[in-house]
Amino acid sequence: MYHPRDIIDTIAGNLRTTRNPFGIPHFLVNRWWRKANLPRRGDAMLFTGLMYQFIPYIETSTGYLAKYEESPLARYLRYARYAPGYLSGLGLAMITPSRERRNFDRILRDIVRILKASQVDLYYRPELDRYSGILLYDLGDQETFVAHARWLANRLKRAGVRKLITVDPHTTYALKELFPKYTGESFDVHPYFELLRLNGHTIQRTVTLHDPCFYGRYLGLSDVPARALAGLGITCAEVDRSGAFTHCCGGPAESISPKLAGEVGRRRLAQLEATGAPIVAMCPICLANLRKLGADVQDLSSVMVQGI
Repeated sequence: MYHPRDIIDTIAGNLRTTRNPFGIPHFLVNRWWRKANLPRRGDAMLFTGLMYQFIPYIETSTGYLAKYEESPLARYLRYARYAPGYLSGLGLAMITPSRERRNFDRILRDIVRILKASQVDLYYRPELDRYSGILLYDLGDQETFVAHARWLANRLKRAGVRKLITVDPHTTYALKELFPKYTGESFDVHPYFELLRLNGHTIQRTVTLHDPCFYGRYLGLSDVPARALAGLGITCAEVDRSGAFTHCCGGPAESISPKLAGEVGRRRLAQLEATGAPIVAMCPICLANLRKLGADVQDLSSVMVQGI
């Protein structure tokens, strides 16, 4: 296990200097929208929080963390905080496979397709779509999180943004619960599956829906994506430990200890595989972590887009 302070200080330093936990330039991280044909004005702004876009970089960086976690080289991570964020970010961008970036960009375009199929009046402004800072909150660096959250909230308010459509549980929780508490700014926040009104070809099948911790435990939204799937003729198998009692995929622990994240994830994967039905995730962290353990997992949007 790495010392948490080393991880926190590195992420916090990058966030303060680049508004990005990895130091990667914004124009390199957020490119999916160029093929999405989205207007810049509408009723609600799509806000990704860059979580899907970050996954390929997370997988690359945690791959190295896993490699050296129990080696003598692990102690040198403490010096990472002194490296200029943009330099380490450019380095990470160069060694991250473009194929993986394209795969996660495609998920975001699938989300846009099903929102449009539901006649949702959405728009997108890529310069306003930034990271929420949620990982630092999770790791206990409240001071840096609050400073970043205030910066982002003020930026959105000045741009006249009132209603936000989110695509992942971490960003949803940050904007819906934490921003009002710590910044004093509130937005009308809806995860995309709350707005779906799909009337397409039904798919008669059963899937195993993994409830992310933020949706299941803290936001009480587990039943909403299940209802959206039901509208397409897709039923959800009963899973041990779901809803308010859902079991973590292990992903949030990955930055501190990839080994621990794997142990937690394997327990969750066993619960999901026990149903015998294909596994569906609605969180990019869960999706990546379960796949890393060898599971064949699809994103919720990828399943839904087949029915429109």
